[in-house]
Amino acid sequence: MIDKHLGRSGDLFEHFTHDASMIPSDFFPMWRRQFNSMGERVARHWYHEKMQGSDEQQLIIDRIRREGPLSTEAFDTKIEGEKRMWARPPHKQTLDYLWYAGVLTTSHREKFRKYYDLIENVIPSETLAIELGEQAQIDWLCQAAIERLGIASLSEIRKFWEAVSPRETKAWADNADLTTVEVQSRDGSWVEAFAEADIENKLELMTKPTSRLRIINPFDPLIRDRNRLKRSFGFDYTIEIFVPAAKRQWGYYVYPLLQNDRFVGRIELKADRKKSCLNVISFWKEPKVKWGDARFAALERELVQFAKFGGVETVSWHCDSI
Repeated sequence: MIDKHLGRSGDLFEHFTHDASMIPSDFFPMWRRQFNSMGERVARHWYHEKMQGSDEQQLIIDRIRREGPLSTEAFDTKIEGEKRMWARPPHKQTLDYLWYAGVLTTSHREKFRKYYDLIENVIPSETLAIELGEQAQIDWLCQAAIERLGIASLSEIRKFWEAVSPRETKAWADNADLTTVEVQSRDGSWVEAFAEADIENKLELMTKPTSRLRIINPFDPLIRDRNRLKRSFGFDYTIEIFVPAAKRQWGYYVYPLLQNDRFVGRIELKADRKKSCLNVISFWKEPKVKWGDARFAALERELVQFAKFGGVETVSWHCDSI
């Protein structure tokens, strides 16, 4: 489904927000400063002097221009020296740098293998021709962040795209049509934040949250800012895929469970493709949350939908559900 809209269709491009993300191509004019800053950051802090120089970069660009999208398998440089975690051969370092800098972008994937193409082959020419000044890009990014967050601190606005500095965010807020509000945290305390000037009208128009129990992806925007999540919902969550197994509190890939306006539990799931089964590895209730028959029935319904979404047919519990 993603590949239909990625690459040469021109609908989406892939880059970094809080993680690798699919971004509407209409956002591209506001993303140029992100390409510049991330390219510099990667070159300075990640690869240092080990990254190939401009001549080698041009060779890769020329080859993609001649041959079309290429993956790392099309190149054969090797890692030099000690093989450490996250070590990359020279060609992979260069491909990554050119991707972060906005020279290359993702054409498509074959399973987990990324294929790189020139940005001008992915972004429509009329969009590529739009050039906005630095301040216009900052204004758009900050405004888009507060519109999506609703109520936020300056830090939360800045972190939403990870594309503006604290100083730039503060300067934008000083001139934007915002109002200062107080937000009550889950623990009852109050903190100052910002909202758009019409926040009271928006609050009046809000609908009640759905009673459907939902399995939330660990990278969902709702939970990406862990501090905001804990303050707003009292839910302390960290994905532990990079935590050594012996030090994990929960599990490798644990999904939060959301119902109404609170997180009610956590669940670790794994698909068995050969048996076409979604296995429930572990399940935890949140403290002070009652799990009666109705809530368990809601979870079972969501698991059936989740299995269907994942392309498997059945659900099997391998832990205690009580």
